[in-house]
Amino acid sequence: MLENRIRRITQPVTERSDAKPLLSVVIPVFNESNNIERLINRLLAVFDGLTDKYDFELVFTDNHSTDDTYEALEAWSNKLPNMRVLRFSKNIGYQRSILAGYLSARGDAAIQIDADLQDPPETICEFISQWESGYQVVYGVRTSRTDGVGSRLTRGMFYRVLNSFSRDNLPLDAGEFRLIDRQVIDELRHVNDVRPYLRGAIASMGFKQIGIPYERGAREIGESKFNSKDLFRLAVDGFFNHSTLPLRVATFIGLVVSIGTLVTGIGFFVGKLFFQQSWPRGFATTTILILISLSILSLLLGVIGEYLSRIYEQLRYAPKIMVEKEIDSDRQK
Repeated sequence: MLENRIRRITQPVTERSDAKPLLSVVIPVFNESNNIERLINRLLAVFDGLTDKYDFELVFTDNHSTDDTYEALEAWSNKLPNMRVLRFSKNIGYQRSILAGYLSARGDAAIQIDADLQDPPETICEFISQWESGYQVVYGVRTSRTDGVGSRLTRGMFYRVLNSFSRDNLPLDAGEFRLIDRQVIDELRHVNDVRPYLRGAIASMGFKQIGIPYERGAREIGESKFNSKDLFRLAVDGFFNHSTLPLRVATFIGLVVSIGTLVTGIGFFVGKLFFQQSWPRGFATTTILILISLSILSLLLGVIGEYLSRIYEQLRYAPKIMVEKEIDSDRQK
């Protein structure tokens, strides 16, 4: 049964008709060996009803998994034509692994989905339908999540604050589950960012975009590889990559404090010179003022430092993504 489905759904790129568009499915993986079979079977079931119109390829980017994920993908590549695997020489991060998958895609459009199956593959059919109607970016909008209340509120607040401060109109409650047209993929080749924030970068490109609501499920097997530290880093990247507001706030606060200090100094000078006023020199007052000044300076230097660190990382030499192993089942046939 599975073999028949595979033969119907996939055929080598060299043999496919030019009249049939090719769709690439980009799947970043890290220690997901237990989910590989479930994911591929769900994807094959979705593609089964679309083979009359499209050819498909699977592009896995293995972020240097420490389990047998690569071996599981290698075994599947012996069964599936049009399946490719890129195993990086080290963990390059979630966003860069997705970007590498997009840039490796050969299709007329690319669909990104995670291996944990929290994003339902069945929604891909709706993505394709909207792409056929002319949309170049189709992204999933999460109407429900299985996270805790605190996590949902925090995420929701962050996306709305980021959108209100951003120069671009960023989609709310959207992740990386999306379809992008070949024209968008080609534009991504010009992204020269060592710490990319793809949902913001793609949103800022414009094009015709639409969101598709869907219910996000719970992870059934394994644990999330995206911990609180990774979420915080992603939030910081998103905020500083798409808003200069913190830098402007730093400038504004510095200006207000400077004006306040100048006015206070003039007031003391006028009082002493014209009104013979005298004020006690309090140690506590002086200490508090010093601490407040240091706190403000530290805050401003921290904000400026965030931008300077990005300038440094952007200008310094950064090695390209290195592929340790590669599987291309189409070329193996």
